[in-house]
Amino acid sequence: MKNIFKKAIAAGLLLAITGSLAACASTDATRVDAGTLASEEKTVSTVLKVGANITPHAEILEVAKPILAEQGITLEIVRIEDSVTPNTGVIEGSLDANYFQHVPYLDQFNKENGSDLVSVGSVHYEPFGIYAGRVKDLKDLQDGAVIAVPNNVTNEARALLLLAQEGIIKLKDDAGINATVEDIIENPLNIQFKELAPEQLVAALPDVDVAVINGNYAIEGGLHVSQALAVEANDGLAAQTYGNIIATSPAKADDPAVKALVEVLQGPEIAKYIKDTYDGAVVPLFG
Repeated sequence: MKNIFKKAIAAGLLLAITGSLAACASTDATRVDAGTLASEEKTVSTVLKVGANITPHAEILEVAKPILAEQGITLEIVRIEDSVTPNTGVIEGSLDANYFQHVPYLDQFNKENGSDLVSVGSVHYEPFGIYAGRVKDLKDLQDGAVIAVPNNVTNEARALLLLAQEGIIKLKDDAGINATVEDIIENPLNIQFKELAPEQLVAALPDVDVAVINGNYAIEGGLHVSQALAVEANDGLAAQTYGNIIATSPAKADDPAVKALVEVLQGPEIAKYIKDTYDGAVVPLFG
């Protein structure tokens, strides 16, 4: 009987010890699982896909990329050369945002396409310049000279404003940023305007007397603002109006990742990069 009693006690103790060990193992496993989950949570990253023209927009975004990565945002840069696809990509949802245009162009695009894209912040300004083709000085322009200008409404207006700034033509007083060739009231040299896609202007220089070229396309074509025969005044209407923006859909206008992108692009690191890199062809609006 005593042996049976001792065996029962021993069995009870063994069961208690086994149960205690199992509980500890279970607790440790729970701790491991919780630690693994916490680690996994830290590696989760928000992906933000942004369409951008190659120069300077995509280059500027490359500088912003590691800064955003520190905030858990993976920036995917989609390089696009034309001025339509970045907007259609946002509309269709293949892009979260884009960086290539100014507000007047965006407004015109929305009007023509029935879209409702919005600006969530401006970043930089690219001065338009008049660049030499067959003529190397604006004073040498002859009667009937051919001047190439961008063929979209907003940028053509900007080109006309620059030509008016230089006294080559005169526009109606109220023409402003909506100026067209119909608003020219004085054209003493009978200038002939050759309308081309902005990305084709640099290539057209040998075939025209001068061309009025967007800052980013001038850079891509190997031109420098210091080479321009004339440049938009930094305190003029254009500088106040044509800041390049981040655009997105209304649904993503308040997205934290989009807001973080704008904050970084308006920060001191980006301003310094722009100033150090583009020799006045790109001007930061912040920092």
